[in-house]
Amino acid sequence: MQDIASQGYPDEVCGLLIGHTSTKGWLVEEVRQVENLNKERAADRFQLDPAGYQAIDASLRGSGKEIIGVFHSHPDCPAQPSPTDLSNAWEGFVYPIVSVVQGEVAEVHCWVLTDDVSAGGVFQKLLHHT
Repeated sequence: MQDIASQGYPDEVCGLLIGHTSTKGWLVEEVRQVENLNKERAADRFQLDPAGYQAIDASLRGSGKEIIGVFHSHPDCPAQPSPTDLSNAWEGFVYPIVSVVQGEVAEVHCWVLTDDVSAGGVFQKLLHHT
């Protein structure tokens, strides 16, 4: 995930986390890059290619693995979710954000959407990595 993010700099890159969920959380076994369809604002927005998502989902059928999250990078910005990130998030997925500053990974934070309906849903930080 970090390699994909630094190689994609200065654009945002995105992809899927493959693995399992349990009562203990998420177990990521694999990371797969998916094309960012947002070419006009690739430096600060991503749009995960639905065809890429569907192809990966189809390839996992019968494997015992599933898509458990979506990662993306923030070029030259902190690993904090934007309002756009929040509005596009799905409950139950984990959302790592990789901050890449001048081509180098600066930090990674993982987020999960909570069901705080009064706030329209909010992200809660799960992990921190520098």
